Amino acid sequence: MRHEIIDASQLELNDKVVSIKRVTKVVKGGRTMRFTALVVVGDGQGHVGAGLGKATEIPEAIRKGKEDAAKNLVTVALDDNASITHDFIGKFGSASVLLKRAPEGTGVIAGGPARIVCDMAGIKNIRTKSLGSNNKQNVVLATIAGLSQLKSPEEVAAKRGKALSEVRA
Repeated sequence: MRHEIIDASQLELNDKVVSIKRVTKVVKGGRTMRFTALVVVGDGQGHVGAGLGKATEIPEAIRKGKEDAAKNLVTVALDDNASITHDFIGKFGSASVLLKRAPEGTGVIAGGPARIVCDMAGIKNIRTKSLGSNNKQNVVLATIAGLSQLKSPEEVAAKRGKALSEVRA
């Protein structure tokens, strides 16, 4: 995965909670309840990240999740019609997410967790299919892994030492 260091303080980040789970730990005195929040943040301009927060209260878990997500931002290569530059399969654990490029007017065709990631990244036209595990956390992380590995035509042309018109052909 490509991770450039992005200063989250200069971005106008929106956040969306994907899931909140109650987790318990059994100790000698009984069970201790905590909450785990999976949060996705993005600026709608090609930056997106996901984070986990755990705390005894839900608002605190969400706040911690937001902070964690802001530390793990990735940049997404978008094309002219707010879609991705090429098709790709993102993988994380046993979850795989197929990301397909889509023409203008298609909209975001994606299941719950993948849809949230695409919306936060500012993608307007994309088709996705969740393959393998349906675990929300793994689907979100697989989607972000796939989006972070996308390359723009300019990057590919520079890497191959060719002109941009040769790559697009």
